[in-house]
Amino acid sequence: MDLYYRPGSPPCRAVVLLIKMLGLDVNYILKTHSLSDPEKQEFLKINPQHCIPTLNDKGFILWESRAILGYLVDQYAEDDSLYPKDPKKRAVINQRMYFDISTLYQRLQDTYMPRILHRESSIDPVTQSKFEEALSILNELLEGHDWVAGSDFSIADISLAVTVSTAEVILGDLSKYPRVEAWLERAKLKIPTYEEDSSLSLNTMRKFYEKVANT
Repeated sequence: MDLYYRPGSPPCRAVVLLIKMLGLDVNYILKTHSLSDPEKQEFLKINPQHCIPTLNDKGFILWESRAILGYLVDQYAEDDSLYPKDPKKRAVINQRMYFDISTLYQRLQDTYMPRILHRESSIDPVTQSKFEEALSILNELLEGHDWVAGSDFSIADISLAVTVSTAEVILGDLSKYPRVEAWLERAKLKIPTYEEDSSLSLNTMRKFYEKVANT
């Protein structure tokens, strides 16, 4: 099984965390922005969308981190506890992951990527307000629950933990969202290789963002 990835990418980090939780043997293929044209054309044959993470499981090609998370549990997990087959439980987990990709992660990108990638001098207050609204929604979803989809830890927690930990680096802290803050700490303890697979990329991002913010 091959995984095309980049360590600093939050979606890639989610997939790597689950792979290690499941104890899978994976060949990691580093995908950088500086691919030569032949390398790029070869990758486009695998994934016309040209994005990471991309999984190649003996010829079965899949991209989009949340789709990969679900596939790996269905295909390789010893049980379905991380992604239950019960239709109602699975529907809630799917909804939380759709919330992540379409709202929380998207608004994180919309708010901070222009400053990080294009060195814009300020943050758009409208997009920042929408991002903070998304964090507030997650805070409400966690009321009365230890995990984002209810009482049990799931792949939705992995996906959202990666997004929120990225937000934590940029915001400095999550004290405005106490349930989110407490949940993230639980998730960090629940995911066996969280520190091992997150600390370097998050520290690098923190230093980079601080440098950009001070220019």
